[in-house]
Amino acid sequence: MAGNDFFDDPRWLAPQRTAREALPGGGFVLRSPEPLQPYARCVGDWLERWARETPEAPAFAEPAAGGGWHTLGWRALRKRVGRVAQGLLDRSLPAGRPIVVLSDNSLDHLVLLLAGMHVGRAVCTVSSAYCRLAGTDFTRIQRILDQLAPALVYASDAAAYGPALRGREVPVIAFSRGAAAHPGAIDFEQLAAAPETPAVTQAFAAITPDTHAKYLLTSGSTGTPKVVINTHRMLCANQQMMGQTYRFLAHEKPVLLDWLPWSHTFGANHNVNMVLCYGGTLYIDDGRPMPGLIDKTVAHLRELQPTIYFNVPRGYDALLPALEADEALARRFLGRLTMLFYAGASMSAPTWQRLEALAARVRDTPLWMTTSWGSTETSPACTAAHWKLDRAGVIGLPMPGVEVKFVPNAGKLEMRVKGDHVFPGYRGNEAATREAFDEDGHYRIGDAGRLLDDADATSGIVFDGRVAEDFKLSSGTWVSVGTLRLRTVAALAPHAQDVVITGHDRASIGALVFPTEAARNLPTDTLHEQLRAGLRRLQAEGGGSSQTPAAVLLLGDAPSVAAGEITDKGYVNQRLVLARRAAEVEALHAALDAGAADARVIRP
Repeated sequence: MAGNDFFDDPRWLAPQRTAREALPGGGFVLRSPEPLQPYARCVGDWLERWARETPEAPAFAEPAAGGGWHTLGWRALRKRVGRVAQGLLDRSLPAGRPIVVLSDNSLDHLVLLLAGMHVGRAVCTVSSAYCRLAGTDFTRIQRILDQLAPALVYASDAAAYGPALRGREVPVIAFSRGAAAHPGAIDFEQLAAAPETPAVTQAFAAITPDTHAKYLLTSGSTGTPKVVINTHRMLCANQQMMGQTYRFLAHEKPVLLDWLPWSHTFGANHNVNMVLCYGGTLYIDDGRPMPGLIDKTVAHLRELQPTIYFNVPRGYDALLPALEADEALARRFLGRLTMLFYAGASMSAPTWQRLEALAARVRDTPLWMTTSWGSTETSPACTAAHWKLDRAGVIGLPMPGVEVKFVPNAGKLEMRVKGDHVFPGYRGNEAATREAFDEDGHYRIGDAGRLLDDADATSGIVFDGRVAEDFKLSSGTWVSVGTLRLRTVAALAPHAQDVVITGHDRASIGALVFPTEAARNLPTDTLHEQLRAGLRRLQAEGGGSSQTPAAVLLLGDAPSVAAGEITDKGYVNQRLVLARRAAEVEALHAALDAGAADARVIRP
């Protein structure tokens, strides 16, 4: 895409505009002046369309065992979905009970997901980490299965997931590999054994926009996850919102290489559905943004050239060393991109600057880096930054059909959302559903935001942290955790993988620091001096005690995926880290408040 021509041409991107309505008490509402256009009845309408219009075009692909890719075109995908849908109908599964998937991203996983939705059966993909990384303690996955009461459970591999399912009374359990070793289970291919009959078409015709398409789980960091209802209306409306914003999708079919897990709304509803809605291609990346596994992603990028790239900030941090060291790889990866997109967490300034510098070396036109904002309950996107940004932090403006209300709360502006993309409630939890909405029917998303320029609403919204994460010092001063976390990571770069802010009801702010792999290999004295210098730089920026950690405690390990400290999407769960590492928090503040000696605590 050409530089300024792309941003200035309304055929490619929606104009940068919004309507602002003042509310009593200092709040306001933002909404797009462009009305939301009609959208598909259900997700399956997309599959039917592309199977008819571009039957041989590649739709989805996964790495093949012997190298290369196992690819399904749109007609072949529709045929396989129809056969599995028939297999589901033939088993007369109990009504009102979902299909549950325990698997990493794969073609079998995708086919079952689409087949369930095609005949009106809700599907819930549960994070595979609950089984694969649980060791022998399956308490959490058992609680989730009790909560969901599935009609069918599918898992890719009986060896990996079978132990968590032993002894469970489920009408049907299916595996792609190893079913014979699990008593009573069937092979996934048995679901696709019978040809499709008119019963599939009849079930598909009965779907309405309000039919439950899927269930997604909240993080559950403070207890049992809530089950978020995703209707076909939500999912289809959200893609229409994106299409009216990213207008280039109508002219350029998206090609994705994507690892983001389908147990989360980013990977599933945002990315997979974009490919389904606009007839693109998604290559399933079996790499991950962590040592060892990132090499798989790099290998795929040597072969493929995506047109859009989605990732979380941690994913870009993991990719950058390889891209910066290999100009040919960087040129190939960035050369065809229309959009480089981050979400799921805030991007630090150093990461943004490194990506810009890299793009300047290997591209003739500037790289468009952008983001969006939303949640599992909003399927997911509410805003989009559909113009050229010069920094991270701006999350865009409401897309067509979205209303964002800003309500003064504890010195910030809490954002609340309304639109066809917002969920109807939590499954089986009326109390949580009532609590989720305000008196005007806006969803209380829990995030804060502000305008980049209060005199010009079109300047865009700046993410201002989670309202629930912010806390007061014992002095009564509020601490903006999200803002401070980003500033601290930037000041401690390149030695901090992430930080967790501490100090609730205490006299001063501290931070737990997860060091990068490179930092852990430095001599201790050198690393400590580098971190001290970073803290001094942060202090020099000013802002007082509420905007600067008085000290940090250097942790000796990485955040634990198995314990949920870092999610399978790659961001740190702040509240869970504080709970699991309460002893380290106490040690940090004992050193701060009482002068206790601790070699792990570093002061400016």
